[in-house]
Amino acid sequence: MNASSKDRVGLAIALSIMALVLFDAMGLIIKRLSTDYGSAELSAYRNFFGLVPSVIALWSTRAWHNTGRRLRIRQWRLAMFRGLCIGLAQVLFYYALGRIAFATANTITYANALFMTALAVPLLGEKVGALRWSAVMIGFVGVVLGVKPGGDSFTTDALAPLGAAFLYALAGVLARRIDAEVPSPLVNLYSSVIALVATLALVVFLGGFSPIKAQGDILWIIAMGFFGGLAVLSLVTSFRMPEQRNLAPFTYFGIPIAFFLGWVFYDEAPWADLFPGAILIAAGGLLVIWRERQVRRRTR
Repeated sequence: MNASSKDRVGLAIALSIMALVLFDAMGLIIKRLSTDYGSAELSAYRNFFGLVPSVIALWSTRAWHNTGRRLRIRQWRLAMFRGLCIGLAQVLFYYALGRIAFATANTITYANALFMTALAVPLLGEKVGALRWSAVMIGFVGVVLGVKPGGDSFTTDALAPLGAAFLYALAGVLARRIDAEVPSPLVNLYSSVIALVATLALVVFLGGFSPIKAQGDILWIIAMGFFGGLAVLSLVTSFRMPEQRNLAPFTYFGIPIAFFLGWVFYDEAPWADLFPGAILIAAGGLLVIWRERQVRRRTR
């Protein structure tokens, strides 16, 4: 690998980690606002602001301009269903942020990599060998240790981030079923619009938006959208780089980052809830990533 390639790899990794920090910053604000506003409201606000980075990402995509800047895609129903999954995942995750420890909610959602492996079998027709199924089982043992069903500390609130992880994984698998020539930012724009519509409908169904409790909350809501939007831009940029195959293992840096931020800002240190479950979740996910790389190398 020459110096230029190393620089690009470093930039891609830096953008990926920055996206994790920004998503966590957004989550910290959501946790703060959740005492006065419902998860559906916060998700609607988030998706409204998320339209801006989605449009910027699409406009900066050369492939989209080269194909005539078309907005309609052949599998628009699939793209819309994916957006619905994302909207519901957000509501569940934001609910969890307001109910359980910040790091615990974040860590449980990392089970999405395991769900994606399982969902790839029926939805993509992939063959998953014994090693990857073993990795999935290791990860799910970690999830069980984190959720603690039947334990004294168990609450049904811990199931919310698990449901969010499943829906995020479903959205990821559905994205792989959309035609490869469709630019990823266009798929993301569809998802953002439908997630916004879905969460707005849910807010109306639940009785409408709550009155803004304090003027400062408006700034927090704007900051929430800004951090989330900037995180999306960073993530889309990093995964559009040729070196994106190197990024997957670094997503698990989000677990210690979330633990540190939860400890600093909310004085939470849920050691008993996270360990050793978090280690097994990360180990299962990393084993899946390693095995997928091995399979890709053999098929080249």
